[in-house]
Amino acid sequence: MSFPTQPQVKPARPEFSSGPCPKRPGWSAAAVEERAFLGRSHRAAGPKAQIKAVIDKTAELLNVPSDYVVGIVPASDTGAYEMAMWSMLGERPVDMLVWESFGKGWATDATKQLKLDDCRVIEAAYGELPDLNDVRKDADICFTQNGTTSGARIPNFDWIASDRKGLTFVDATSAVFAQPVDWSKVDVLTFSWQKVLGGEGAHGVLVLSPRAIARLESYSPDRPLPKIFRLTKGGKLIDGIFTGATINTPSMWAVADAEDALDWVAGLGATATMERAQDNYAALQYWVDDTPWIENLVANPLNRSNTSVCLKITDPAVAALDEDGQRAFVKKMVKLLETEEVAYDINGYRDAPAGLRIWCGATVDATDIRRLTPWLDWAFQSVKASM
Repeated sequence: MSFPTQPQVKPARPEFSSGPCPKRPGWSAAAVEERAFLGRSHRAAGPKAQIKAVIDKTAELLNVPSDYVVGIVPASDTGAYEMAMWSMLGERPVDMLVWESFGKGWATDATKQLKLDDCRVIEAAYGELPDLNDVRKDADICFTQNGTTSGARIPNFDWIASDRKGLTFVDATSAVFAQPVDWSKVDVLTFSWQKVLGGEGAHGVLVLSPRAIARLESYSPDRPLPKIFRLTKGGKLIDGIFTGATINTPSMWAVADAEDALDWVAGLGATATMERAQDNYAALQYWVDDTPWIENLVANPLNRSNTSVCLKITDPAVAALDEDGQRAFVKKMVKLLETEEVAYDINGYRDAPAGLRIWCGATVDATDIRRLTPWLDWAFQSVKASM
C-alpha cells in the first residue's frame, strides 16, 4: 500500500478553529498582561474606564450609529442573544429564520421555552437559506447573519423592510468585522469576542437601536427574568450596562485581550479586517474549485461565508459511505492533520453534515490558508488509501 508524500511547508499558525478562533497575528500574552487590571475590582475607576473604552472602540470600528447603545454582557453571544429574546419577544408575532444549529437553538427557545403564541419557524437545510422574502413586516425577525455551523450567510440586508413594524434580532457572532452590517435594518445585534476578534470566551456584546430601547421601556413580558437577563429597572434602560458597569463580574484579562484585538483592528483600518477575511476565503475557495474531491457546502456563491467555511467531501467512494462512515473518514483526516500540527479543530460542527470547517476570519493569514490546502489533499489521499 503506497501513501502520498507529505508536503514540506506547514502553516506558521495551525489554529483554524471556528470558536474560540485564532489570536491576531503578533499576539502575545505578555502584551495583554501589561494592560490587564488583574486582581482589581471591575468597579474601580481604571478597570471601569477600560471596559468603557472597549465599548467605545467597538462602536467606532463597527460604525454603530450614535443613537444606538453597546454593552458587554455575560455568557458570550449566547447570553447576549438570549437576554434580548427573553426581554423583548412576545409583544408581536415572531419569525424565526433557521438554517444552522444556532438559529435552530433560538427557534427552540422561542417555541418551547418562551412558548410564543404567534411564532413561525422558517427553516432551510444546512448549506441553504430559507426564503428571506417570506418574513412578515409586522413581525419580529430573529436570524443569524452568518451561519457558523453551516457556512451560509445572508448576502445582504435588502430583504428587511425599511418600514418594518417589528424588530430585527441579528446574531452576528461570526460576521462582524468580516461582513458589512446595514445598521438601518438592525435593532438588536450580538456577538462575542472569541469569534472574529480571536478574543477570550464568556463575554457577549449587545447592541441596541432606539427602537429596541423603546420596546424594552414599553413592554414588560409576562415571564420571570433572572438578574443577568434584566436590561431595565423601573421601566427604564439600565444605562450602566452600556457605560462600563457590567451586570456581573467580567474577566479583566478578557477585557484587556479584547482591547488588544480592537487596537489591532484600528491599526489596520475599519475595512481591512473584511478584506483579510475575503482574501482568506478566496484562497481556500480557489483550491476547492480546483479540487475534484471536495466542494463548498453552500452551492450559491453569494451565500457563502467568508469566515466559517464549511466543506463537504464529494469523492464518490466517500460519498457512498453512510453518515457514520463519512464522519469516521473526516475524523481520521482531522486527526492526521492535528498530529502533524498542521491544522487544529477543523472538523465540521457535530450537528452539521460530515465535512470540514475552516475558519477564514481576519485573524488568519492567507499564506497559512495556501499552506494548508496541500495538506488537506495529503490527508484525504492518505485516509482514502487506507480504506
